[in-house]
Amino acid sequence: GRALLIVLLSAVVSLLGGLIFGYELGIISGALLQLQTGFHLSCFKQEILVSALLIGALLASLVGGILIDFHGRRRAILVSNLVLLVGSLILTLTRSFIGLVIGRMTVGFAISVSSMACCIYVSEMVAAHQRGLLVSLYEAGTTIGILLSYALNYILADVEEGWRYMFGLAVAPTAMQFLSILFLPVNPAKFSSWDSDCQKGLIQLQNTEDGEVAKQEPYKEKHYSFLDLFRTRDNMRRRTLVGLGLVLFQQFTGQPNVLGYASKIFHSVGFHSNSSATLASVGLGAIKVVATLIAMAFADKAGRRVLLMAGCMVMAISVSTIGLTSRIAPLAMAKDCKAAADPNASHSLTQHPMTSVAFAVSPISPASSAVKSPSGPGFAASKSLSKVFGSTQSEELVPGSSLIQKRALLVLSKKEMVESTDSPLGGAPWAEHTTLNWITLLSMMAFVSAFSIGFGPMTWLVLSEIYPAGIRGRAFAFCNSFNWAANLLISLSFLDLIDAIGFSWMFLLYGLMGVMAVIFVYHFVPETKGQSLEEIDQQFSRKW
Repeated sequence: GRALLIVLLSAVVSLLGGLIFGYELGIISGALLQLQTGFHLSCFKQEILVSALLIGALLASLVGGILIDFHGRRRAILVSNLVLLVGSLILTLTRSFIGLVIGRMTVGFAISVSSMACCIYVSEMVAAHQRGLLVSLYEAGTTIGILLSYALNYILADVEEGWRYMFGLAVAPTAMQFLSILFLPVNPAKFSSWDSDCQKGLIQLQNTEDGEVAKQEPYKEKHYSFLDLFRTRDNMRRRTLVGLGLVLFQQFTGQPNVLGYASKIFHSVGFHSNSSATLASVGLGAIKVVATLIAMAFADKAGRRVLLMAGCMVMAISVSTIGLTSRIAPLAMAKDCKAAADPNASHSLTQHPMTSVAFAVSPISPASSAVKSPSGPGFAASKSLSKVFGSTQSEELVPGSSLIQKRALLVLSKKEMVESTDSPLGGAPWAEHTTLNWITLLSMMAFVSAFSIGFGPMTWLVLSEIYPAGIRGRAFAFCNSFNWAANLLISLSFLDLIDAIGFSWMFLLYGLMGVMAVIFVYHFVPETKGQSLEEIDQQFSRKW
C-alpha cells in the first residue's frame, strides 16, 4: 500500500511540475497583450519582459545543480515551489515594469530548478520498469499546462487587468505540488535501492556476466566534483558527451523555429475564420499531447533509443519536406515589430520573418509557440493572438525558449486585420498551391508528433538516468544550461541564416541535422530501459 501511494504521489508531482512549467511558458502570450497597453510598453521593453524568464532559467541552470546535489531533490522542489509562489505574488500585485521583470525572472528561476529536480527525484523514486512512464509524465504535464494557459488567455482576454489573474492562478498547482511532495520520502535512494529491486525481480540484468559482477560489487554512492564531468573517471567524459549531444541536437534539428510558421500554414490551407483558426491551433496542441502519451506508453517497452531514432528520422523527413515544398510555394514573410508606446497607438505586428513565432520549449526545453492570427471579420486584437496561440509548443525543453521568437508576443496590427478580412490570402504566392500547402501542414503535424515522441520526453529521461547519484543534479543542470543557450543562439542567428541561404535551404539543413542526430543516437546513446539507476551507473563505469 505504501509503495502504491508513493507511485501515485510521484506521478502527481511529475504531472504538476510539468503543468506549472508549461503554464508559465504559455501564459505570457495573453498577459503581454494587456500589459502592452496598460504599461505602455515599447518593443524593447516587451522583449525584456518576455526574455526575463529565460534569464532566470539560465541562472537556475547554473546554480540549481548545486542545490539539487547538496541539499536534496525533495528540498529543491519545495524551495522552487516557495520561490514560484513569491514570483507569482510579485507579478499579481506589482504596478511597475521593474516589478514585472523581477517577477518573471523569479518565476523562470523557480520553474527551471523544479524541472530538473522533478525529473531526477521521480527517476530515483520509482522502480526501473515504471521510470520511463513517470518521468515522461512531466512532458505530458508541460503540454497540458500550455493548452491550459491558451484557454485562460482567451477567457481572460477582455477582463480588466486580467493579466493579474493569469499570473496569480499559477499559485494553485504550485500549492498542490508542495503539499503532495511533503508526503514523499526525503531520500528516494534509500526507499528504492538497487539491492531491493534485484531481490524483488524488478530488474533484469542485460547479461549473466554483468549480473555476476553486480552481485559481487554492491553499489556504493561515490562523490564527484564538477570537473569530474570532463575526466575519464567512470567514463564521465563520455556520459557528458551523450548528455550534451542530446540537448544540442534537440535544438539543432530546428525545433524552436520550425513551428513558427504554423499560422501561415493554417492560413494557406483555408483556416481564415475565428473558429477554424482556434480549432486548428488547439488541434495541433492536442496532437502534441497525444504523441507525448504514446511516448509515455512505449518508453519502458520499446526503449529510449528506439523512440529517439524513430522521432529523429520522422523529424528529418518532415522538416525536409517543408523545405522542399517552400521552394515551390514559399510562405509569406513578415516585417519588424512596431510597439504601441502610448494608449492610442495601434496594436501592430507588422511583417517580419519571425513575427509569427514565440518561444518553443523542450520539457524541459522547453515551450510553446505563439502564432500570428489568420484573422477574420471582427477579430479583436486581444483575442486574436490568444485564440490562435495554442498552435504549437516545444520543450519542449526542457526547457528552452527563444528571444527573437518571442517578438510574436508583441501585438497585432488592426490595419493588417482589416486588410486580411477583405482578402484572407491577399494574393500571396503560396495561395495558389493548395496541395503543396496541405503537404506542408501534414509535415508540420508529423514534426510536432515526432518531437513529442522522441526528443521531447526522451532527452530528459536519459539525462536523469546516465549520471551517478552524487553528481546527477549538477550534470543535469550543466546540460540544461546548454539547452537554453543553444535555443537562444539558434533563434538569434535564424534570421541571418534565412537571409544568407534562404528559407527552404535552412529547413533542409535542419533535415540534415536530423539525420546526424539519428547517427549520434545509434552510436553513442545506450539503452537504459528496464535497468536500475545503479546498474546503469556500474555498466557505464566498466565499459563504453
